[in-house]
Amino acid sequence: MVSNSLLSNWNQLKFLQYCVDSCILDVSQELGQDVMKLEKRIKEAFGAKWKEELCEGKHIVGKIEAGSPAVLVVAPSALRSIELLRGMRTLTKECHAVKLFSKHMKIDEQVSLLMNRVNIASGTPSRIKKLIDIEALGLSRLSVLLVDIHTDVKGYSLLTLPQVRDEFWDLYKNYFHQQLVKGDLRICLYGPIPNGNEFKGKSVELADGDREQPDS
Repeated sequence: MVSNSLLSNWNQLKFLQYCVDSCILDVSQELGQDVMKLEKRIKEAFGAKWKEELCEGKHIVGKIEAGSPAVLVVAPSALRSIELLRGMRTLTKECHAVKLFSKHMKIDEQVSLLMNRVNIASGTPSRIKKLIDIEALGLSRLSVLLVDIHTDVKGYSLLTLPQVRDEFWDLYKNYFHQQLVKGDLRICLYGPIPNGNEFKGKSVELADGDREQPDS
């Protein structure tokens, strides 16, 4: 029997290995804690089309799917989700970002907001997954997944905080892993990347045909 913490540790290591090969940027050292510099990097990820993809607010039927963001931010808490949106504030003047977390927000309200064009959305793993599950949040336009891996004062991050960590892996395995492997999705790791040498376990399974056995 392999413990949940052991599996999670290797999931984290395997995830980070994939991201090192395919993420759009490493902002761990350059940006530090200054979220206000985040916007510059997100714009660079979209090249010459950044205004069209990130700023336009017009819903084009048949071309732009309602409720399908180009950038999705996954954070460990509602507070952190809002903080990261602050770093992209000038991009969301015409097309407001949608907040996808449960604190002070009803899911019906979010479903209503997702009936419009959405370029940038930010939230927590459990609420994001629930909205995808009920087909309110679309992924057809998703190009950049920003994963907030900053640690809090207690040393926890999205990848290590109990329950939130498990909710993130559930979301990632079900909706993002195959897109990443196929090259259809780019990931931005926002925060210091943990040293893989500190993990001693190996994970279960991230997707069909992608199995690993735990170290004995």
